[in-house]
Amino acid sequence: MAMNLKELSAHLGLSQTTVSRALNGYPEVGEATRLRVMEAASRFGYRPSPAARRLATGTAHALGIVFPVERNVLLDPLFVEFLAGVSETAGRNNFDILISPTTSETEIATYGRLVRSGTVDAVIISSPAVDDPRIVRIGALGFPAVVHGRAGEGLDVVSLDIDNRGAFLQATRFLLQLGHRRIALVNGDERFTFAVDRRAGTLDAFAEAGNQPSLDLFSAGPMTMENGYRAARAALAGEGPPTAFLCGSILVALGVLKAVAESGLEVPGDISIIAHDDEMPAFRADQMMPPLTTTRSSIRAAGARVAEMALAQVTGEVLDQPHEVWPVELIVRASTAPPPVR
Repeated sequence: MAMNLKELSAHLGLSQTTVSRALNGYPEVGEATRLRVMEAASRFGYRPSPAARRLATGTAHALGIVFPVERNVLLDPLFVEFLAGVSETAGRNNFDILISPTTSETEIATYGRLVRSGTVDAVIISSPAVDDPRIVRIGALGFPAVVHGRAGEGLDVVSLDIDNRGAFLQATRFLLQLGHRRIALVNGDERFTFAVDRRAGTLDAFAEAGNQPSLDLFSAGPMTMENGYRAARAALAGEGPPTAFLCGSILVALGVLKAVAESGLEVPGDISIIAHDDEMPAFRADQMMPPLTTTRSSIRAAGARVAEMALAQVTGEVLDQPHEVWPVELIVRASTAPPPVR
């Protein structure tokens, strides 16, 4: 059976404070003592409890993530991949991840409880909405936090986003240059800033080219294969169907591909497809048939960087760029071609 802190301290003949400080790397503990403590802790399977660690170090060594249970984000492969990136960085720095389920009605109160309880040293906010009250609340509390996404103008909260607007500007510009005019946008939920920015980038490209978008071909919703399928079926069955689709994710693109095939059409001969690629290992854009043209940015790498930015705040490091925006790369593959001559 693993020892607790009191038993480990008694075995070593050291105070509990000294043992805790040795385990947490405090410089005032001599190297010989630290090595002796670490060896004993490993041999007897000791792991400090969160409460003991807070008492010894003044920190919880934990990052907090809150999610409303009705959104089922733990079943969302995008969120799971993001969480994997966060966890890798946290684990390397001996930090835990505290995931707090809540409801949409009590979400703001849950953030307040985490801040007051001292169970986490920083919080991570993902999928920010337009005028997101979570960000406003955390900003007002002055608690260490990182937003994965666009935090909003005038909000003093550290953030990491990708250039969603620029990504869909590039993608739409490329399709227009190929000759497409009726372009369907199958977007994410436009309550969230990433989807608002992607729609704006698409419209920017049309305005730049002096063309009118076919807004009847624009749709928005959760980025699932089913939603992609339904949106594509509806667009292809309407008057003046699209010759190209812009998809908010690879999952959406899979649904579009299914709908296109069921309609007796081919990619790219009849329909071109561009999708945003978050680099999920289970959905390789370059291994699909045909390989998909994508706007690409790793959501796992974003999770790792978000954790780094959170840990920097915990340790008092001043970030050179507290609001990072990563560029997005357009990767041209075999799913895009000029529209058919009709």
